[in-house]
Amino acid sequence: MKPKFPLFSEVVLLQDIPAYKLKRGSVATVVEHYPMTELQQDGYSLEGFNIPNVTVEVAESQIISVEQWQKEMEIL
Repeated sequence: MKPKFPLFSEVVLLQDIPAYKLKRGSVATVVEHYPMTELQQDGYSLEGFNIPNVTVEVAESQIISVEQWQKEMEIL
């Protein structure tokens, strides 16, 4: 199955990740995709926050494409 977020695409966090002091709206780059079974969400590794040498792993529901984020911000 094709990943929802392709490798090297830019995504936005939909929620804070306090362990890394990351806030909702932070932008990162997808560097890995972890396909899961139908009962679980796919996972992604993200890099490119203002944290050198750190890769953050998230579930699909924790991120959104930059394009979709911009559309939603226009509505608000």
